Amino acid sequence: MKFNWASIKFKVDIELCIGCGACEAKCPEVFELVDNKSQVKLDPVPEEFQEGALEAEDNCPVQAISHE
Repeated sequence: MKFNWASIKFKVDIELCIGCGACEAKCPEVFELVDNKSQVKLDPVPEEFQEGALEAEDNCPVQAISHE
């Protein structure tokens, strides 16, 4: 899959999020827990943090993170 790295955006489905903190642990520059739910701090995500954000998406145990 090819990305337009300049404009990649991540989102968290708060209905699916269980607040485990795995995304924040993997990429704290992009994700943070607020009221036990993950939130995206940067929109769009700068290129230097996109690899970590993609890893956080892959490691989400309930697949609550997606990107476009």
